[in-house]
Amino acid sequence: QVQLVESGGGLVQPGGSLRLSCATSGFTFNLYAVSWYRQPPGKERELVATITSAGSSTNYAGSVKGRFTISRDNAKNTVYLQMNSLKPEDTAFYYCNAAHRFQPALNYWGQGTQVTVSS
Repeated sequence: QVQLVESGGGLVQPGGSLRLSCATSGFTFNLYAVSWYRQPPGKERELVATITSAGSSTNYAGSVKGRFTISRDNAKNTVYLQMNSLKPEDTAFYYCNAAHRFQPALNYWGQGTQVTVSS
């Protein structure tokens, strides 16, 4: 059974930090690129960051570049999103997605975790 479980969300003040985790099971993790997406209230879901299956390459949305860092631990089947210098506009529901490196149509979603940045 495929599972992606996000954790680490919560309420944080502007300028603060959070570390999200996406723990996975049920598939061959090191064959999958993993991305973090987010959906702000009343808006479309958007891509935040992606890391390749081996962790050798990463990409970020312009709005988070320099503040967020995506990483993975293939031994633990887990991907992380370190979020620093958080802004109110980072408030959103954050999801992880795992996509097969050769068949990206084969992909899985987690249930998401809420991040709220507010004073």
